[in-house]
Amino acid sequence: MTVSPTADVLIVGAGASGATAAKHLAAAGFSVVVLDQGGWTSQSDLPGDKPEFELLWGNHQWHPDPNMRSRAEDYPTNLDDSEQPVYMYNGMGGSTVFFAGVWSRPMPSDFRVRTLDGVADDWPISYEDLLPHYEATDYDMGVSGLAGNPAYPPGGAPPLPAHPIHLTGRKMAEGLNRLGWHWWPGYSAIPSRAHGRQAQCERLGVCRTGCVIGAKGSADVTLLPEALRHGARLETGARVARITLDENGLANGAVYFQDGQEKFQPAKVVLIGANGIGTPRLLLMSESARFPNGLANSSDLVGRRLMLHPFGSVVGLYEDDLEDWMGPAGTQIECMEFYETDASRGFVRGSKWHVMGTGGPLEMATRWQIGEGVSEEPFWGEQFTAKMKQAVGHSIDWIVHAEDLPEEHNRVTLDHDLRDADGLPGAKISYTTSENTHRILDFGLNRALEAHEAAGATKAWITFRNFSSGHNLGTAKMGDDPETSVVNRWGRTHDVPNLYVIDGSVFTTSTATNPTSTICALARRTAEYLVENRREQEVSTA
Repeated sequence: MTVSPTADVLIVGAGASGATAAKHLAAAGFSVVVLDQGGWTSQSDLPGDKPEFELLWGNHQWHPDPNMRSRAEDYPTNLDDSEQPVYMYNGMGGSTVFFAGVWSRPMPSDFRVRTLDGVADDWPISYEDLLPHYEATDYDMGVSGLAGNPAYPPGGAPPLPAHPIHLTGRKMAEGLNRLGWHWWPGYSAIPSRAHGRQAQCERLGVCRTGCVIGAKGSADVTLLPEALRHGARLETGARVARITLDENGLANGAVYFQDGQEKFQPAKVVLIGANGIGTPRLLLMSESARFPNGLANSSDLVGRRLMLHPFGSVVGLYEDDLEDWMGPAGTQIECMEFYETDASRGFVRGSKWHVMGTGGPLEMATRWQIGEGVSEEPFWGEQFTAKMKQAVGHSIDWIVHAEDLPEEHNRVTLDHDLRDADGLPGAKISYTTSENTHRILDFGLNRALEAHEAAGATKAWITFRNFSSGHNLGTAKMGDDPETSVVNRWGRTHDVPNLYVIDGSVFTTSTATNPTSTICALARRTAEYLVENRREQEVSTA
Protein backbone atom coordinates (compact mmCIF):
# COMPACT_ATOMS: atom_id res chain seq x y z
CA MET A 1 0.00 0.00 0.00
CA THR A 2 1.35 3.42 -0.97
CA VAL A 3 1.64 5.81 2.00
CA SER A 4 1.88 9.58 1.52
CA PRO A 5 3.44 12.11 3.92
CA THR A 6 1.26 13.01 6.89
CA ALA A 7 -1.02 16.02 6.42
CA ASP A 8 -2.11 18.38 9.15
CA VAL A 9 -5.65 18.10 7.78
CA LEU A 10 -7.20 15.56 5.43
CA ILE A 11 -10.46 16.62 3.77
CA VAL A 12 -12.69 14.06 2.07
CA GLY A 13 -14.71 15.73 -0.68
CA ALA A 14 -14.00 18.81 -2.79
CA GLY A 15 -17.49 20.26 -2.98
CA ALA A 16 -18.83 23.40 -1.32
CA SER A 17 -17.83 22.44 2.22
CA GLY A 18 -14.53 20.71 1.50
CA ALA A 19 -13.36 23.50 -0.80
CA THR A 20 -14.32 26.16 1.76
CA ALA A 21 -12.36 24.42 4.52
CA ALA A 22 -9.40 23.69 2.23
CA LYS A 23 -9.05 27.32 1.21
CA HIS A 24 -9.15 28.74 4.74
CA LEU A 25 -7.02 26.07 6.41
CA ALA A 26 -4.34 26.20 3.73
CA ALA A 27 -4.30 30.00 3.92
CA ALA A 28 -3.76 29.68 7.70
CA GLY A 29 -0.65 27.57 7.15
CA PHE A 30 -1.96 24.04 7.59
CA SER A 31 -0.74 21.32 5.26
CA VAL A 32 -3.97 20.21 3.59
CA VAL A 33 -4.78 17.21 1.40
CA VAL A 34 -8.16 16.91 -0.32
CA LEU A 35 -9.34 13.57 -1.72
CA ASP A 36 -12.21 13.49 -4.20
CA GLN A 37 -13.45 10.52 -6.17
CA GLY A 38 -14.11 12.68 -9.26
CA GLY A 39 -12.00 15.01 -11.36
CA TRP A 40 -12.02 18.52 -12.77
CA THR A 41 -14.88 19.49 -15.09
CA SER A 42 -13.73 21.46 -18.11
CA GLN A 43 -15.90 24.45 -18.98
CA SER A 44 -15.46 23.60 -22.65
CA ASP A 45 -17.08 20.21 -22.07
CA LEU A 46 -20.18 21.60 -20.37
CA PRO A 47 -23.37 21.44 -22.43
CA GLY A 48 -24.71 24.94 -21.77
CA ASP A 49 -23.25 26.70 -24.84
CA LYS A 50 -24.33 24.02 -27.30
CA PRO A 51 -27.63 24.15 -29.23
CA GLU A 52 -28.58 20.70 -27.96
CA PHE A 53 -27.77 21.57 -24.32
CA GLU A 54 -31.07 20.27 -22.97
CA LEU A 55 -30.54 16.87 -24.58
CA LEU A 56 -26.94 16.72 -23.37
CA TRP A 57 -27.86 17.69 -19.81
CA GLY A 58 -30.48 15.00 -19.57
CA ASN A 59 -28.32 12.22 -20.96
CA HIS A 60 -26.15 9.83 -19.03
CA GLN A 61 -22.97 11.92 -19.05
CA TRP A 62 -24.40 14.97 -17.28
CA HIS A 63 -27.57 13.67 -15.62
CA PRO A 64 -27.90 14.87 -11.98
CA ASP A 65 -28.87 11.37 -10.81
CA PRO A 66 -25.70 9.27 -10.33
CA ASN A 67 -27.64 6.14 -11.21
CA MET A 68 -28.40 7.62 -14.61
CA ARG A 69 -24.95 9.19 -15.05
CA SER A 70 -23.09 6.00 -14.01
CA ARG A 71 -19.60 7.41 -14.32
CA ALA A 72 -16.69 5.52 -12.80
CA GLU A 73 -16.50 8.09 -9.98
CA ASP A 74 -20.17 7.66 -9.07
CA TYR A 75 -21.55 5.13 -6.63
CA PRO A 76 -24.99 3.53 -7.00
CA THR A 77 -27.97 4.42 -4.84
CA ASN A 78 -30.74 1.93 -4.13
CA LEU A 79 -34.02 3.87 -4.37
CA ASP A 80 -36.41 0.94 -3.91
CA ASP A 81 -37.64 2.39 -0.60
CA SER A 82 -37.43 6.07 -1.54
CA GLU A 83 -40.19 8.27 -2.93
CA GLN A 84 -37.54 10.63 -4.27
CA PRO A 85 -34.52 10.37 -6.55
CA VAL A 86 -31.15 11.47 -5.19
CA TYR A 87 -29.18 14.13 -7.04
CA MET A 88 -25.48 14.92 -6.62
CA TYR A 89 -22.33 15.38 -8.66
CA ASN A 90 -18.94 13.89 -7.81
CA GLY A 91 -15.83 15.82 -8.74
CA MET A 92 -13.89 18.99 -8.00
CA GLY A 93 -16.50 21.56 -7.00
CA GLY A 94 -19.07 18.88 -6.26
CA SER A 95 -22.70 19.73 -6.94
CA THR A 96 -21.90 23.45 -7.13
CA VAL A 97 -20.79 22.76 -10.71
CA PHE A 98 -24.47 22.28 -11.55
CA PHE A 99 -26.33 24.20 -8.88
CA ALA A 100 -28.46 27.17 -9.90
CA GLY A 101 -26.51 29.62 -7.77
CA VAL A 102 -29.44 30.45 -5.46
CA TRP A 103 -27.78 31.89 -2.36
CA SER A 104 -30.42 32.35 0.31
CA ARG A 105 -30.04 32.19 4.07
CA PRO A 106 -32.39 30.60 6.58
CA MET A 107 -34.29 32.71 9.09
CA PRO A 108 -33.35 33.08 12.76
CA SER A 109 -36.42 31.00 13.60
CA ASP A 110 -34.97 28.04 11.70
CA PHE A 111 -32.46 27.48 14.48
CA ARG A 112 -35.18 27.34 17.20
CA VAL A 113 -38.01 25.22 15.81
CA ARG A 114 -38.36 23.10 18.95
CA THR A 115 -38.63 26.20 21.12
CA LEU A 116 -40.98 28.05 18.77
CA ASP A 117 -43.05 25.26 17.23
CA GLY A 118 -42.54 22.16 19.38
CA VAL A 119 -41.15 20.00 16.57
CA ALA A 120 -37.75 18.55 15.64
CA ASP A 121 -34.85 20.05 17.64
CA ASP A 122 -33.20 23.40 18.13
CA TRP A 123 -29.79 23.83 16.56
CA PRO A 124 -27.01 24.27 19.14
CA ILE A 125 -26.04 27.49 17.31
CA SER A 126 -27.96 30.55 16.20
CA TYR A 127 -28.33 32.66 13.07
CA GLU A 128 -26.19 35.27 14.79
CA ASP A 129 -23.41 32.71 15.32
CA LEU A 130 -23.29 32.11 11.58
CA LEU A 131 -23.79 35.71 10.43
CA PRO A 132 -20.09 36.66 10.10
CA HIS A 133 -19.47 33.44 8.19
CA TYR A 134 -22.41 34.08 5.89
CA GLU A 135 -20.98 37.48 5.09
CA ALA A 136 -17.47 36.09 4.51
CA THR A 137 -18.64 33.29 2.22
CA ASP A 138 -20.78 35.76 0.28
CA TYR A 139 -17.51 37.36 -0.74
CA ASP A 140 -15.81 34.03 -1.44
CA MET A 141 -18.56 33.01 -3.86
CA GLY A 142 -19.17 36.34 -5.60
CA VAL A 143 -22.72 36.88 -4.35
CA SER A 144 -24.89 39.54 -5.97
CA GLY A 145 -27.89 40.96 -4.16
CA LEU A 146 -29.64 43.93 -2.61
CA ALA A 147 -29.31 44.85 1.07
CA GLY A 148 -32.25 45.74 3.28
CA ASN A 149 -34.55 42.74 2.82
CA PRO A 150 -37.21 43.27 5.53
CA ALA A 151 -37.64 39.52 5.94
CA TYR A 152 -34.22 39.31 7.62
CA PRO A 153 -32.47 40.98 10.53
CA PRO A 154 -30.08 43.81 9.60
CA GLY A 155 -26.72 42.73 8.26
CA GLY A 156 -24.00 43.57 5.80
CA ALA A 157 -24.81 44.08 2.13
CA PRO A 158 -23.88 41.43 -0.45
CA PRO A 159 -20.47 42.21 -1.95
CA LEU A 160 -21.81 42.78 -5.46
CA PRO A 161 -24.83 44.74 -6.75
CA ALA A 162 -28.01 42.85 -7.50
CA HIS A 163 -28.62 41.68 -11.03
CA PRO A 164 -31.30 43.69 -12.86
CA ILE A 165 -34.69 42.19 -12.13
CA HIS A 166 -35.64 40.35 -15.28
CA LEU A 167 -39.01 40.69 -17.03
CA THR A 168 -40.25 37.52 -15.34
CA GLY A 169 -39.39 38.88 -11.89
CA ARG A 170 -40.95 42.26 -12.61
CA LYS A 171 -44.17 40.72 -13.88
CA MET A 172 -44.50 38.50 -10.81
CA ALA A 173 -43.54 41.34 -8.44
CA GLU A 174 -46.48 43.29 -9.82
CA GLY A 175 -48.76 40.40 -8.91
CA LEU A 176 -47.35 40.11 -5.40
CA ASN A 177 -47.77 43.83 -4.91
CA ARG A 178 -51.45 43.48 -5.75
CA LEU A 179 -51.73 40.73 -3.13
CA GLY A 180 -49.65 42.60 -0.54
CA TRP A 181 -47.16 39.73 -0.25
CA HIS A 182 -43.43 39.98 0.44
CA TRP A 183 -40.90 39.84 -2.39
CA TRP A 184 -37.28 40.84 -2.81
CA PRO A 185 -34.69 40.61 -5.60
CA GLY A 186 -33.00 37.23 -5.52
CA TYR A 187 -29.53 36.56 -4.14
CA SER A 188 -27.21 34.71 -6.52
CA ALA A 189 -23.72 33.27 -6.22
CA ILE A 190 -23.31 34.66 -9.72
CA PRO A 191 -21.43 37.97 -10.06
CA SER A 192 -23.12 40.98 -11.60
CA ARG A 193 -19.61 42.18 -12.41
CA ALA A 194 -16.23 40.46 -12.55
CA HIS A 195 -15.11 39.33 -9.11
CA GLY A 196 -11.83 37.62 -8.29
CA ARG A 197 -11.54 34.58 -10.56
CA GLN A 198 -15.17 34.88 -11.64
CA ALA A 199 -16.19 36.45 -14.93
CA GLN A 200 -19.17 38.78 -15.11
CA CYS A 201 -22.43 36.95 -15.74
CA GLU A 202 -23.47 37.06 -19.40
CA ARG A 203 -27.08 36.07 -18.56
CA LEU A 204 -27.04 32.95 -20.74
CA GLY A 205 -29.60 31.29 -18.48
CA VAL A 206 -27.90 27.86 -18.51
CA CYS A 207 -26.59 27.94 -14.93
CA ARG A 208 -28.05 24.55 -14.02
CA THR A 209 -26.13 22.89 -16.84
CA GLY A 210 -22.81 24.35 -15.69
CA CYS A 211 -21.46 27.85 -16.29
CA VAL A 212 -19.52 27.85 -19.55
CA ILE A 213 -17.88 31.26 -18.95
CA GLY A 214 -16.64 30.72 -15.39
CA ALA A 215 -18.96 33.23 -13.74
CA LYS A 216 -21.04 31.11 -11.36
CA GLY A 217 -19.73 30.61 -7.84
CA SER A 218 -18.93 26.94 -8.17
CA ALA A 219 -16.24 25.79 -5.80
CA ASP A 220 -13.90 24.65 -8.57
CA VAL A 221 -13.76 28.26 -9.80
CA THR A 222 -13.90 30.25 -6.57
CA LEU A 223 -12.30 28.20 -3.78
CA LEU A 224 -10.15 25.33 -4.96
CA PRO A 225 -7.72 27.48 -6.99
CA GLU A 226 -7.16 29.55 -3.85
CA ALA A 227 -6.56 26.38 -1.83
CA LEU A 228 -3.99 25.30 -4.41
CA ARG A 229 -2.35 28.72 -4.35
CA HIS A 230 -1.84 28.34 -0.59
CA GLY A 231 -0.28 24.90 -0.96
CA ALA A 232 -3.14 22.42 -0.59
CA ARG A 233 -2.77 19.14 -2.46
CA LEU A 234 -5.86 18.01 -4.37
CA GLU A 235 -6.09 14.38 -5.39
CA THR A 236 -8.60 13.49 -8.12
CA GLY A 237 -9.99 10.02 -8.76
CA ALA A 238 -9.36 9.21 -5.10
CA ARG A 239 -12.24 7.16 -3.69
CA VAL A 240 -12.05 6.89 0.08
CA ALA A 241 -12.89 3.44 1.39
CA ARG A 242 -12.62 4.08 5.13
CA ILE A 243 -11.39 6.47 7.79
CA THR A 244 -8.83 4.77 10.02
CA LEU A 245 -8.14 5.13 13.76
CA ASP A 246 -4.99 4.83 15.83
CA GLU A 247 -4.74 2.79 19.04
CA ASN A 248 -6.08 5.72 21.03
CA GLY A 249 -9.26 5.99 18.99
CA LEU A 250 -8.17 9.11 17.10
CA ALA A 251 -8.59 9.44 13.34
CA ASN A 252 -5.22 9.02 11.67
CA GLY A 253 -6.07 9.11 7.97
CA ALA A 254 -7.93 7.35 5.21
CA VAL A 255 -7.53 4.38 2.94
CA TYR A 256 -8.49 5.19 -0.64
CA PHE A 257 -8.37 3.76 -4.15
CA GLN A 258 -6.75 5.65 -7.01
CA ASP A 259 -6.06 4.20 -10.46
CA GLY A 260 -6.86 0.75 -9.14
CA GLN A 261 -4.28 0.97 -6.34
CA GLU A 262 -4.96 1.01 -2.62
CA LYS A 263 -3.29 3.95 -0.89
CA PHE A 264 -3.15 5.49 2.56
CA GLN A 265 -3.18 9.18 3.42
CA PRO A 266 -2.17 9.76 7.06
CA ALA A 267 -3.38 12.91 8.78
CA LYS A 268 -3.53 14.56 12.19
CA VAL A 269 -7.13 15.75 11.73
CA VAL A 270 -9.80 14.47 9.32
CA LEU A 271 -12.72 16.45 7.88
CA ILE A 272 -15.53 14.79 5.90
CA GLY A 273 -17.47 16.82 3.34
CA ALA A 274 -18.96 14.14 1.09
CA ASN A 275 -22.59 15.42 1.21
CA GLY A 276 -25.61 14.09 3.08
CA ILE A 277 -25.44 10.74 1.28
CA GLY A 278 -21.71 10.16 0.87
CA THR A 279 -20.74 11.17 4.41
CA PRO A 280 -22.93 8.63 6.25
CA ARG A 281 -21.96 6.04 3.65
CA LEU A 282 -18.28 6.59 4.45
CA LEU A 283 -18.84 6.59 8.22
CA LEU A 284 -20.82 3.35 7.98
CA MET A 285 -18.12 1.78 5.79
CA SER A 286 -15.53 2.74 8.43
CA GLU A 287 -16.78 0.24 11.00
CA SER A 288 -14.26 -1.33 13.36
CA ALA A 289 -14.07 -3.27 16.61
CA ARG A 290 -14.29 0.06 18.42
CA PHE A 291 -17.23 1.21 16.28
CA PRO A 292 -19.04 -1.94 15.04
CA ASN A 293 -22.09 0.07 13.85
CA GLY A 294 -20.07 2.60 11.93
CA LEU A 295 -17.56 5.29 12.81
CA ALA A 296 -18.77 8.00 15.22
CA ASN A 297 -22.12 6.23 15.47
CA SER A 298 -22.60 5.56 19.18
CA SER A 299 -25.88 7.52 18.94
CA ASP A 300 -27.13 5.29 16.06
CA LEU A 301 -27.96 8.49 14.20
CA VAL A 302 -25.41 8.28 11.39
CA GLY A 303 -27.50 8.08 8.23
CA ARG A 304 -30.77 8.83 10.03
CA ARG A 305 -32.93 11.98 9.78
CA LEU A 306 -32.32 12.30 6.04
CA MET A 307 -34.05 15.37 4.62
CA LEU A 308 -34.35 15.57 0.82
CA HIS A 309 -36.01 18.98 0.90
CA PRO A 310 -38.75 18.44 -1.70
CA PHE A 311 -40.10 21.27 -3.80
CA GLY A 312 -43.09 22.04 -5.98
CA SER A 313 -43.42 24.09 -9.14
CA VAL A 314 -46.18 26.22 -10.65
CA VAL A 315 -45.87 27.50 -14.22
CA GLY A 316 -47.89 30.42 -15.55
CA LEU A 317 -48.25 31.56 -19.17
CA TYR A 318 -48.38 35.23 -20.16
CA GLU A 319 -49.19 37.14 -23.33
CA ASP A 320 -46.02 39.26 -23.06
CA ASP A 321 -42.72 38.00 -24.42
CA LEU A 322 -40.80 37.64 -21.15
CA GLU A 323 -37.55 36.14 -22.51
CA ASP A 324 -37.87 33.72 -19.60
CA TRP A 325 -34.79 31.74 -20.67
CA MET A 326 -32.47 34.61 -19.75
CA GLY A 327 -30.23 34.26 -16.70
CA PRO A 328 -29.18 34.12 -14.03
CA ALA A 329 -31.31 31.01 -13.90
CA GLY A 330 -31.44 30.57 -10.14
CA THR A 331 -33.75 33.29 -8.93
CA GLN A 332 -35.25 36.52 -10.20
CA ILE A 333 -37.18 37.38 -7.07
CA GLU A 334 -37.94 35.49 -3.88
CA CYS A 335 -40.94 35.47 -1.56
CA MET A 336 -40.87 34.74 2.19
CA GLU A 337 -44.54 35.52 2.82
CA PHE A 338 -45.39 31.99 3.97
CA TYR A 339 -42.13 31.04 5.64
CA GLU A 340 -43.04 31.09 9.33
CA THR A 341 -45.50 28.86 11.16
CA ASP A 342 -49.17 29.86 11.12
CA ALA A 343 -51.18 27.23 13.02
CA SER A 344 -54.36 28.14 11.15
CA ARG A 345 -52.89 26.62 7.96
CA GLY A 346 -52.82 23.11 9.43
CA PHE A 347 -49.06 22.55 9.50
CA VAL A 348 -45.89 23.83 11.13
CA ARG A 349 -43.08 25.75 9.45
CA GLY A 350 -43.47 26.88 5.85
CA SER A 351 -41.95 27.51 2.44
CA LYS A 352 -39.62 29.81 0.56
CA TRP A 353 -40.44 30.69 -3.03
CA HIS A 354 -38.33 31.92 -5.92
CA VAL A 355 -38.98 32.71 -9.58
CA MET A 356 -36.86 30.74 -12.03
CA GLY A 357 -36.68 30.49 -15.78
CA THR A 358 -38.51 27.54 -17.25
CA GLY A 359 -35.56 26.48 -19.39
CA GLY A 360 -35.65 25.65 -23.08
CA PRO A 361 -38.25 24.04 -25.33
CA LEU A 362 -37.61 20.50 -24.12
CA GLU A 363 -38.25 21.41 -20.51
CA MET A 364 -41.35 23.38 -21.43
CA ALA A 365 -42.69 20.46 -23.45
CA THR A 366 -42.23 18.30 -20.36
CA ARG A 367 -44.17 20.80 -18.24
CA TRP A 368 -47.15 20.49 -20.57
CA GLN A 369 -47.09 16.71 -20.49
CA ILE A 370 -46.83 16.24 -16.71
CA GLY A 371 -48.78 19.27 -15.48
CA GLU A 372 -51.86 18.91 -13.32
CA GLY A 373 -54.97 19.75 -15.33
CA VAL A 374 -53.08 20.05 -18.65
CA SER A 375 -51.42 16.64 -19.12
CA GLU A 376 -54.59 15.19 -20.66
CA GLU A 377 -55.01 18.03 -23.15
CA PRO A 378 -54.07 17.27 -26.78
CA PHE A 379 -50.40 18.10 -27.19
CA TRP A 380 -48.80 16.39 -30.19
CA GLY A 381 -49.64 16.97 -33.83
CA GLU A 382 -51.22 20.28 -34.75
CA GLN A 383 -51.50 21.26 -31.08
CA PHE A 384 -47.73 21.04 -30.51
CA THR A 385 -46.75 24.21 -32.37
CA ALA A 386 -49.55 26.26 -30.84
CA LYS A 387 -48.81 25.18 -27.29
CA MET A 388 -45.07 25.68 -27.59
CA LYS A 389 -45.52 29.16 -29.09
CA GLN A 390 -47.86 29.94 -26.23
CA ALA A 391 -45.32 28.81 -23.63
CA VAL A 392 -41.69 29.22 -24.72
CA GLY A 393 -40.56 32.71 -23.82
CA HIS A 394 -43.93 33.49 -22.25
CA SER A 395 -43.77 31.57 -18.96
CA ILE A 396 -42.86 32.14 -15.33
CA ASP A 397 -42.02 29.35 -12.89
CA TRP A 398 -42.57 29.59 -9.14
CA ILE A 399 -40.43 27.13 -7.17
CA VAL A 400 -41.89 26.40 -3.72
CA HIS A 401 -39.34 24.93 -1.29
CA ALA A 402 -40.88 23.28 1.75
CA GLU A 403 -39.17 22.75 5.07
CA ASP A 404 -38.60 19.02 5.42
CA LEU A 405 -38.61 18.06 9.09
CA PRO A 406 -36.27 15.26 10.24
CA GLU A 407 -37.62 11.76 10.82
CA GLU A 408 -35.36 8.91 11.92
CA HIS A 409 -36.89 6.36 9.54
CA ASN A 410 -35.70 8.47 6.59
CA ARG A 411 -32.13 7.30 6.32
CA VAL A 412 -29.04 6.19 4.43
CA THR A 413 -27.69 2.67 4.94
CA LEU A 414 -25.24 0.48 3.03
CA ASP A 415 -26.28 -1.76 0.15
CA HIS A 416 -23.77 -4.56 -0.13
CA ASP A 417 -25.42 -5.94 -3.27
CA LEU A 418 -24.75 -2.74 -5.21
CA ARG A 419 -21.08 -1.90 -5.66
CA ASP A 420 -19.14 1.00 -7.09
CA ALA A 421 -16.24 0.64 -9.52
CA ASP A 422 -13.85 -0.17 -6.65
CA GLY A 423 -16.11 -2.78 -5.09
CA LEU A 424 -17.37 -0.63 -2.23
CA PRO A 425 -21.03 -0.87 -1.18
CA GLY A 426 -23.60 1.51 -2.57
CA ALA A 427 -26.02 3.63 -0.57
CA LYS A 428 -29.58 2.54 0.16
CA ILE A 429 -32.00 5.45 0.52
CA SER A 430 -35.16 5.08 2.59
CA TYR A 431 -37.33 8.18 2.35
CA THR A 432 -41.02 9.00 2.66
CA THR A 433 -42.30 12.57 2.44
CA SER A 434 -44.05 13.49 5.68
CA GLU A 435 -47.67 14.57 5.88
CA ASN A 436 -46.55 17.95 7.21
CA THR A 437 -44.32 18.50 4.17
CA HIS A 438 -47.17 17.53 1.85
CA ARG A 439 -49.39 20.11 3.53
CA ILE A 440 -46.74 22.83 3.25
CA LEU A 441 -46.36 22.10 -0.47
CA ASP A 442 -50.09 21.90 -1.17
CA PHE A 443 -50.70 25.21 0.57
CA GLY A 444 -47.76 26.95 -1.11
CA LEU A 445 -48.61 25.68 -4.59
CA ASN A 446 -52.19 26.88 -4.29
CA ARG A 447 -50.96 30.32 -3.19
CA ALA A 448 -48.53 30.36 -6.14
CA LEU A 449 -51.50 29.78 -8.46
CA GLU A 450 -53.09 32.84 -6.88
CA ALA A 451 -49.89 34.81 -7.47
CA HIS A 452 -49.96 33.90 -11.15
CA GLU A 453 -53.59 35.00 -11.39
CA ALA A 454 -52.76 38.32 -9.72
CA ALA A 455 -49.88 38.84 -12.17
CA GLY A 456 -52.16 38.33 -15.17
CA ALA A 457 -51.36 34.79 -16.28
CA THR A 458 -53.57 33.45 -19.04
CA LYS A 459 -53.07 29.92 -17.75
CA ALA A 460 -51.26 28.37 -14.78
CA TRP A 461 -50.76 24.86 -13.48
CA ILE A 462 -48.79 22.77 -11.01
CA THR A 463 -46.00 20.83 -12.71
CA PHE A 464 -44.25 19.22 -9.74
CA ARG A 465 -46.04 18.74 -6.44
CA ASN A 466 -43.35 16.85 -4.51
CA PHE A 467 -39.90 16.37 -6.01
CA SER A 468 -36.35 16.05 -4.69
CA SER A 469 -34.34 19.25 -4.76
CA GLY A 470 -30.89 17.65 -4.67
CA HIS A 471 -30.41 19.05 -1.15
CA ASN A 472 -29.24 16.03 0.86
CA LEU A 473 -29.27 16.99 4.53
CA GLY A 474 -29.34 15.87 8.14
CA THR A 475 -27.64 12.47 8.29
CA ALA A 476 -24.99 13.40 10.91
CA LYS A 477 -26.99 15.66 13.18
CA MET A 478 -25.41 18.57 15.03
CA GLY A 479 -26.24 18.87 18.73
CA ASP A 480 -24.86 19.26 22.24
CA ASP A 481 -25.90 15.82 23.55
CA PRO A 482 -23.75 12.87 22.35
CA GLU A 483 -26.69 10.53 22.85
CA THR A 484 -28.94 12.46 20.44
CA SER A 485 -26.48 13.83 17.88
CA VAL A 486 -23.39 12.89 15.88
CA VAL A 487 -21.37 16.13 15.94
CA ASN A 488 -21.11 19.09 18.30
CA ARG A 489 -21.64 22.76 17.48
CA TRP A 490 -18.26 22.93 15.73
CA GLY A 491 -18.87 19.87 13.55
CA ARG A 492 -16.56 17.69 15.65
CA THR A 493 -17.85 14.16 16.15
CA HIS A 494 -18.68 13.35 19.76
CA ASP A 495 -16.97 9.96 19.51
CA VAL A 496 -13.70 10.90 17.78
CA PRO A 497 -12.25 14.26 18.89
CA ASN A 498 -10.21 14.90 15.74
CA LEU A 499 -12.85 13.85 13.22
CA TYR A 500 -15.18 16.55 11.86
CA VAL A 501 -18.18 16.58 9.52
CA ILE A 502 -18.53 19.84 7.59
CA ASP A 503 -21.27 19.34 4.98
CA GLY A 504 -25.08 19.40 4.94
CA SER A 505 -25.17 16.16 6.93
CA VAL A 506 -24.89 18.20 10.13
CA PHE A 507 -28.11 20.17 9.59
CA THR A 508 -30.32 19.80 12.65
CA THR A 509 -33.32 20.86 10.55
CA SER A 510 -33.47 21.47 6.81
CA THR A 511 -34.89 25.02 6.86
CA ALA A 512 -36.95 25.98 3.80
CA THR A 513 -34.09 27.75 2.02
CA ASN A 514 -31.48 26.53 -0.42
CA PRO A 515 -28.68 25.18 1.79
CA THR A 516 -25.38 25.96 0.04
CA SER A 517 -24.84 29.30 1.76
CA THR A 518 -25.30 27.65 5.15
CA ILE A 519 -23.10 24.67 4.20
CA CYS A 520 -20.26 27.03 3.29
CA ALA A 521 -20.79 29.15 6.41
CA LEU A 522 -20.67 26.08 8.66
CA ALA A 523 -17.52 24.75 6.95
CA ARG A 524 -15.82 28.12 7.30
CA ARG A 525 -16.83 28.28 10.98
CA THR A 526 -15.30 24.85 11.59
CA ALA A 527 -12.11 25.84 9.76
CA GLU A 528 -11.84 29.00 11.85
CA TYR A 529 -12.35 26.96 15.01
CA LEU A 530 -9.50 24.65 14.00
CA VAL A 531 -7.22 27.60 13.32
CA GLU A 532 -8.02 29.26 16.65
CA ASN A 533 -7.68 26.02 18.64
CA ARG A 534 -4.79 24.41 16.79
CA ARG A 535 -2.71 24.08 19.97
CA GLU A 536 -5.51 22.48 21.99
CA GLN A 537 -6.78 20.16 19.26
CA GLU A 538 -6.14 16.48 19.94
CA VAL A 539 -4.32 14.96 16.99
CA SER A 540 -3.14 11.55 15.99
CA THR A 541 0.59 11.00 16.07
CA ALA A 542 0.41 7.43 14.77
